Amino acid sequence: MNPSSSDQKIPGTLLLLFLISFTITVSSEAQQRQLPADTTVTTESSVTINGRSIPYTATTGTQPVWNDDGNVDASLFYVYYERSDVDDKSTRPLVISFNGGPGSASVWMHIGYTGPRFLRIDDEGYPVQPYGVIENDHSILDVADIVYIDPVNTGFSRILNEDVERSNFFGVNEDIAYLSDWINTFISRTGRWASPKYLIGESYGTTRVAGLARSLQNRNWVFLNGVILVSPTGMGLEPPAMTPRSEILKLPYYAATAWYHDALRSDLQQMELQDLLSEVEEFTIESYLPAIALGSTISESRRDEIATQVSEYSGIDKQHVLNYNLTFPTSFYWKELMRDQGMTIGRLDSRYRGIDRMDAGDSYDHDPALTAWNHAFTPAINHYLREDLGFETDLKYNIFGPVHPWDRSGNSTAEDLRRAMGENPFLHVMVQSGYYDGATDYFSAKYVMWNMDRSGKVSDRLRFEGYESGHMMYLRQEDLATSNEHIREFIRNSLTDGETPARY
Repeated sequence: MNPSSSDQKIPGTLLLLFLISFTITVSSEAQQRQLPADTTVTTESSVTINGRSIPYTATTGTQPVWNDDGNVDASLFYVYYERSDVDDKSTRPLVISFNGGPGSASVWMHIGYTGPRFLRIDDEGYPVQPYGVIENDHSILDVADIVYIDPVNTGFSRILNEDVERSNFFGVNEDIAYLSDWINTFISRTGRWASPKYLIGESYGTTRVAGLARSLQNRNWVFLNGVILVSPTGMGLEPPAMTPRSEILKLPYYAATAWYHDALRSDLQQMELQDLLSEVEEFTIESYLPAIALGSTISESRRDEIATQVSEYSGIDKQHVLNYNLTFPTSFYWKELMRDQGMTIGRLDSRYRGIDRMDAGDSYDHDPALTAWNHAFTPAINHYLREDLGFETDLKYNIFGPVHPWDRSGNSTAEDLRRAMGENPFLHVMVQSGYYDGATDYFSAKYVMWNMDRSGKVSDRLRFEGYESGHMMYLRQEDLATSNEHIREFIRNSLTDGETPARY
C-alpha cells in the first residue's frame, strides 16, 4: 500500500529540530573557516642579501579592525619581517606594503619583490615547476623591516561582524580610513613610533598609499619619510579611461611594446629604447595632444600627418589609426599588434604573448601576463605561508577577493599626497613604472607626477624610475635587482641626519 501524501510530511517538531541542527552545523563550519581576530605565529630564519647573511623573525598573524563602539568588525592578515640583529628600532626604517586590485592580496610584492623569499620563476617572470619560493638576495630587508597587509576580504582577511555594512570597507575613502587606524595600532603594538616609516603600494595600492599618507598624518599623526608608487594609477588626476587624452598618453607605451616585438620600421627598431621613448614622448606632448584637441577642425593634411606618425610609432596600420579617429583603445592594440602571427599580447605586461580561439575580433580572450602570474603565485604563497611560516588554516587565501561594488567617488588621493608633502618637509615620493605595462602605463604615471605638483615646489622630493618590463617590473631578474636598489637609495636619501628640523 502506498502511503498517503500526508504520511510523507515531516512532523513540525522534527522539521524544527532538523533546521536547528543544520543551522548549527553550517555555523560551526563557517566558524572553522574563520581565523581568530587576533593571533600570531613567529618563526626565525635568515636570508643572504648582497653576500651578507641577514637574520630575521617572521610574524604572521591577524589584527582586529574595531568599530567606533570598540567591537571587532573584521580581521586583517599580515606578515611582518623584522631583522633580528638590530637593537635600536628608532633608526630602523619600517616599510608598510600593499598591493592593489582593489581586491588583491599583498602577495605580489611580498614574494615577488621586496620580501626575503622570491617566487620560483624564470628570469623573465614565467612559471616553472615545482612551485615554491627561494631566497631573495635582492630583498630590502637588509635596510628596512617590512609588513605586508591584506585588506578586508583579500588573503586571509575577513569581515567577522555579520551586521557590518560592506560599504564601510569597499571604497576609496573607506579603505583609507580603516587602514589608517589599523596601521596606527600596528605601530603601537610593534613599538615603531620612533622609526622612519614608508608606504609602498602597487597599482590600485598607489591610490591607497597616496591617500594613507595624508590620512596617517591628519587622522593618526603618523608622519612618513617616504611613499613609493609602483605602477601607479591616476589617483584622481588621470583622464577618464575612454577619453582621447588617456589614449594619447599611451603612445609611448605602444612604441615600447612595438619595439620589443620588432614591429617598427627598421630605423626606429634600431634605436636604443630610451632614445626612442624620448622622441615619442616629445611627439605626444608637442604634436599629438594639440592635434587631437582640434577635434573635427583639424585639417585633412594634418590628420594624415598625425595618423602616419602614430602608425609608425605604434606598429599599427595607418588605416586603423584613421578609422579610430587618430586614437585607439588598448584592447584593440593587444589584439591587433601580432594578429598576423596569430598571437595576442598581455595587458599587464605586453612582453607576454597569448593565443585566442580565433584571430578575429577587437579584444583578446585573456591576459596572458596575468594568467602566467596567477599560475605561479597562487600555489607558491599557499605553500610558503603554511609550510615555511607555519600558519595553519583551512581558509582559502584570496589572491583576488570579493570587494565589489567599490565606491570610487571622491578620489582626491593625488592631491592628498601633494598636501601631505606640503605639510611634511621630510616626505619624499618615488614612482616606479615598467615600459611594457599597458594597464597603468609609464607615461601616464609621469603625467600624474608632473600634474600632482604644478608649482614645482616639491619637485626636488619627487623621483621617477622606469624599467624594461611590465606592471610587475620586479619579476624580471635584471629589474628585480635594479628596482630594489632604487628603493635602498630612496630610503637612504630620505632619512634625516637626526639634527635637521622639518621646516621650510
